[in-house]
Amino acid sequence: MPITRDPDYQLLQGVWEQIALEDNGVPNPVDDAHSAPGALTTISGDQFEVLTVNGEVLLAGQFFLDSRTLPKSITWIDSIGEDAGKRLPASYRLEGDEFVFIAADEGMPRPIIFKTGPGQTLRTFVRRA
Repeated sequence: MPITRDPDYQLLQGVWEQIALEDNGVPNPVDDAHSAPGALTTISGDQFEVLTVNGEVLLAGQFFLDSRTLPKSITWIDSIGEDAGKRLPASYRLEGDEFVFIAADEGMPRPIIFKTGPGQTLRTFVRRA
């Protein structure tokens, strides 16, 4: 089955709100440039966009996933910001209306444990629409 036909693409479609963040081993840091209170992430096809409640774009880009790996793998490619164009290796869990991923900096191994260390970010989302 081609990766683009992975059933998790369909399951991820919609609007998600981040409810937790861990960055470089620090839970819920206050200086995260890619999230803001009430910001929503919209996933459409293989594209994502993070908007503040005022409609400001915090982040946007594309992703590729493979639910056949263990843990499931996803690669984020931001189109704006300091990581624009970089391939950020990540692993994810998608259970009903909860989506969790842990991403590493470009060039690092794909994380397989859902707890961050240096160069890693873990985000937890719940479906909003």
